[in-house]
Amino acid sequence: MVGQAKSNVRGALLALLAFGIFATHDVMVKIVGAHYTPFQLIFFTVLFSFPLATVMLMRDTTSGTLRPVHPWWTALRTGAAVLNGFSAFYAFSVLPLAQTYAILFAAPMLITVLSIPILGEKVGAHRWGAILVGLVGVFVVLRPGTSPLSIGHLSAVAAMAGSAVASVVVRKIGRDERSAVLMLYPMIANFAVMACILPFVYKPMPFEHLGLVGIIAVFSFVAGLVMIAAYRSGDAAVVAPMHYSQIIWAAGYGFLFFDETPDLLTWVGAGIIIASGLYILLRERAGGSVFMPVMQNRSPREVGSAPRIAAMLRERAERAAPGYQALAKSPPKP
Repeated sequence: MVGQAKSNVRGALLALLAFGIFATHDVMVKIVGAHYTPFQLIFFTVLFSFPLATVMLMRDTTSGTLRPVHPWWTALRTGAAVLNGFSAFYAFSVLPLAQTYAILFAAPMLITVLSIPILGEKVGAHRWGAILVGLVGVFVVLRPGTSPLSIGHLSAVAAMAGSAVASVVVRKIGRDERSAVLMLYPMIANFAVMACILPFVYKPMPFEHLGLVGIIAVFSFVAGLVMIAAYRSGDAAVVAPMHYSQIIWAAGYGFLFFDETPDLLTWVGAGIIIASGLYILLRERAGGSVFMPVMQNRSPREVGSAPRIAAMLRERAERAAPGYQALAKSPPKP
């Protein structure tokens, strides 16, 4: 028990560090995003990420081709990742950090809803209640009718939706698809789509801005490694809630660099959304869900613009988990 408690503390601390790195990544996106379109930023982020992806592929010893086992599900996840990447980059560029995070935090609610038709999950009254409460929190943050909704707000909602879809699809096909497929297809799709749009929006980038874009790619890579270390050290029920620590980073970074001070309603709405998400995590664990799509979502945002370390190591971790073989052989719930 003492050893497990120490492991959980270590896992929680590593998760806090990972999400701090992710938050720093988002600050750099906001800084560079003030000068360039998300299309250009994502194009160069993917470009700088390909060497990192190559290193991960060299370490992947799984046999097989890069042809997906589930092409339609892979296409859906790829499209969701492209939507998430563009929308998240734009939202962080134009909205206050804390407000963007508050909207993105609603992803567990949508993941829970999507798990019903996609994973065959059964969602009880408690989790439905948490979803409705979280929806109230989203309306508190957005305040429709009292303050103007911008494209930035819609982009944050789209990023949240894309993240939720990508996460649920990974839980659906993750045991069948090679990790390389899950990692490469969103990256290649992003690169191709942004390359087609880039000639119409391109602005010359000085060396320092290119350097920041390179750092964005590296930070995403490093944060992913730290997240894997966190999940290896602690229980998912301890590590996953650390995701919400980003609201603290957002408030601090927003105040220091962008003169942003979240208003009371943003804090209230974020608090409601976080409480809803935590309750969903607890109910998911208590209900003995086979898939646990919220708790075991190791990538907080699947933007498809950098190699996701979780995708490369998920298969190894799941095969080592107790009961993996039985789960792998059992069909999804009807």
